[in-house]
Amino acid sequence: MQAFESMTVLLPWLLIHHLSELTPGHASKCVLQNYFEPGLMANGDYVIGGIFPLHYNQEMPDLNCTYKPGPVKCNGFDPRAFRWALTMKLAVEEINKRTDLLPNYSLGYKIFDSCAYPLTGQRSAVAVLNGPNEENSPMCEGAGPLLAIIGESGSAQSIVVSRTLRPFRIPMISYFSSCACLSDRREFPTFFRVIPSDAYQVKAIAKLLLHFKWTWVGVVRGDHEYGRFALQGLLKELEGTGICVAYQEMIPLLYERQRALEIIHIMNHSTARVVVVFSAEGELTPFLRDYMENNVTGIQWIASEAWVTASVFTGSEYYPFLGGTIGFGIRQGQIPGLREYLTTVNPDRYPSNTLVHELWGALYGCSFSSSNLNNHLPSCTGKETVRVQHSAYFNTSRPRISYNVYKGVYAIAYSLHNLIHCTPGKGPFSNSTCANVFNVYPWQLQQYLQEVSFTISGETVKFDMKGDSIPSYDLINWQRGSAGNIEFVNVGMFDGAQESGQELVIKEKAIMWPGHQSEVLVSVCSNSCAPGFRKAVRRGQPLCCFDCVPCDSGKISNKTDSVECMACSEDYWSNVDGTVCIPKVVEFLSHDAMGLTLTVIALVGACLTLAVFAVFLYYRNTPVVRINNSELSFFILLSLTLCFLCALVFIGEPTSWSCMLRHTAFSITFSLCISCILGKTLVVLAAFTATRPGNNIMKWLGPTQQRIIIFCCTLVQVIICTTWLVASPPFPYRNTKYQQSKIILDCSVGSDLAFWCVLGYIGLLACVCFFLAFLARKLPGNFNEAKYITFSMLIFCAVWLAFVPAYVSSPGKFTTAVEIFAILASSFGLLFCLFTPKVYIILLKPQKNTKQHLMGKDK
Repeated sequence: MQAFESMTVLLPWLLIHHLSELTPGHASKCVLQNYFEPGLMANGDYVIGGIFPLHYNQEMPDLNCTYKPGPVKCNGFDPRAFRWALTMKLAVEEINKRTDLLPNYSLGYKIFDSCAYPLTGQRSAVAVLNGPNEENSPMCEGAGPLLAIIGESGSAQSIVVSRTLRPFRIPMISYFSSCACLSDRREFPTFFRVIPSDAYQVKAIAKLLLHFKWTWVGVVRGDHEYGRFALQGLLKELEGTGICVAYQEMIPLLYERQRALEIIHIMNHSTARVVVVFSAEGELTPFLRDYMENNVTGIQWIASEAWVTASVFTGSEYYPFLGGTIGFGIRQGQIPGLREYLTTVNPDRYPSNTLVHELWGALYGCSFSSSNLNNHLPSCTGKETVRVQHSAYFNTSRPRISYNVYKGVYAIAYSLHNLIHCTPGKGPFSNSTCANVFNVYPWQLQQYLQEVSFTISGETVKFDMKGDSIPSYDLINWQRGSAGNIEFVNVGMFDGAQESGQELVIKEKAIMWPGHQSEVLVSVCSNSCAPGFRKAVRRGQPLCCFDCVPCDSGKISNKTDSVECMACSEDYWSNVDGTVCIPKVVEFLSHDAMGLTLTVIALVGACLTLAVFAVFLYYRNTPVVRINNSELSFFILLSLTLCFLCALVFIGEPTSWSCMLRHTAFSITFSLCISCILGKTLVVLAAFTATRPGNNIMKWLGPTQQRIIIFCCTLVQVIICTTWLVASPPFPYRNTKYQQSKIILDCSVGSDLAFWCVLGYIGLLACVCFFLAFLARKLPGNFNEAKYITFSMLIFCAVWLAFVPAYVSSPGKFTTAVEIFAILASSFGLLFCLFTPKVYIILLKPQKNTKQHLMGKDK
């Protein structure tokens, strides 16, 4: 619909070009279809155009296509935009006075009003192409009278104007259109700009949001290409940053109050307290009026460059609602003599210029008596003061958009200067030719415009291949002025030419936040997760809305808002808070309370055994000691001593030698002990059996034979242990799987088969010994040693049978403790069962220490 309306208005304005080529035989005369007077105009050797939004509202004519439509009426004079137009006029006059730039040539200009609307912007573009005086041209031939255009302000208008100029290949330099879409050289091949592209602005805004940790924001945009492309660019920049957009709302191009109230309601009730706004001041003005009527406060506004320095919002009535606004504005610059030049513009000097009269009415609310154009205004007395809302018109200390207009005019002038001073044979066109200075085509000027580079006010101006300039912004903060109005304070900058991560510089202490606060507003969907927690996204909600879940054991998060918890390395474990990995507790049976207790018990056992050995040695000639081979008794006592002492090898940090010594020493000493007991059992059994007539078995169990039996039985265990040590010896082992928070230092048996063979062989010897002793338990005599051997073997087997499940199921150092306990328990069992009765007789009942009593023959 808009395109149709656009053509309806455009057709009456079109000039019929090259009519002779289209219709042979007809007159090739230019016929002006309508008349659109420029606001400001001056002749020159080369003419450039200017399009500015001198009014910010318009009344469209009736477009019913049944009759010629009337002119578009523009309302709402904008002194700020008129200052931009005057800046262009000043720049042209300044260039014409210079002798080093375009000497002997002059620039002319034609400046038109776009009314800040795409449709009227297109109308202005056609008017710039045609314009007054063209009706006097006899022929439509040769180069056109217009070389380039300075314009437009809004991106929506620039898109339309650039498309209109494209068939004529006329370059256009925009001073205020930042839509990233305009960087598309295929669609906008003649477009240039001295304002950074929104592709850089959205990067700057994204870095600003990240800097202040605003992760939950709303976006409000205008209904045009500028707003749409800015939103798309921002969403792309926010991907992967952890920042989420709570809502996206659009202000209608044709303002609707009901829709605006809906947007305001969403903003007021959302938990997002930061709102990014991509809009022009024209459509934002009525929206902010409704916003203030609803008394909405507590919102941090992020302004785009299109309205962050708009003077229309500087009134004191805006401060309670917009104070603290922050955004990126166009870089400031210096324009020598601009303020003095503006003061020369008055109705006395330009009595017939309606724009000057409108300026005077806007600034002072009066009109000169000599003018009949503003009869509704009172006559000026000369004592009027500038209206507060338009006081920025004369504020030219550090202009922004005006400076962009200034740079744009100079870019054209320098490009034209380079074109005129082209060296023949070194030109940029075919066959290295130069342009005809008396018949310059716009596309020839664009060739030089693409390569121009000059310095103005200390700033280098040049364009990249997309027509964009070097990206640079000032960070603007809206603060309360002395008169209660809003002042734009520079609190930082963004320089796209810097290295990544160094583009944004912020003076945080200079910023004043909404509500005249000095602390940054918080805008998050969920509070940050402290170290030791991770973010768990809520189902069906944006990534910024999450719950904080503690890290699992063995994992940590050492920074705020961690997405995942990091697992600690194998030798480390998480602390209680889950914030740092600490070395795991190394656990082994050390000389702690448990280790010392077992050590004392082992030493006590060894001492008791040696004490018994000493008693037996002292009473070695008594019947109790001699009754059944005292040599075997001494062997048993010595092996038991070693059994007690080998328990000490299990205590302490495992090493390669201690691991090998533990099981081999234990198995060999116990095998030696059980072999001696087996030999003693055989002797006892043979001694009582030999009393039968004709039985001479004792000759086969003499001392030598007993030693051979002991040696052979022990040798088998030695062979098993040797094979074990050679094939797969025990070794120190760091067990991190049984209990993940600890490192259990233990001895791996190496070969499970060898380990169980060792235990199995000891068990075999014990079972054989138990079986033989059991057979001799009822032999006659007051001191039947077979009975005590039976009890000792019964205890021994019970201990080791209980050891197996306890060994398998005990965790950590308790595995070693169980093994030591089995060694000590079985050793004490053998010691007490075998030797306590004898020591009792020797020391406490010496009267029974006789052969007759022991044989049961005393009376």
